[in-house]
Amino acid sequence: MDKDTARAILPLVNDLERYELLQLFVRNRIETLRGYLENTKELNKVLEIQGSIAELRRFQTLREQSIEGSK
Repeated sequence: MDKDTARAILPLVNDLERYELLQLFVRNRIETLRGYLENTKELNKVLEIQGSIAELRRFQTLREQSIEGSK
């Protein structure tokens, strides 16, 4: 993440109440996608869902990434 982007999102991640809401959404979305993984038989769809989960996991460390990137 570039420095300007990291600094721009600091207000989002430093507001702990809103950040917790974002984390709640991420956890719920990951659980939904895991359910899809259990029922999907198409390899391309499995790979797509795995990619979605990987991207959501990046949101779980967004605060740390933005703080580190803004230095």
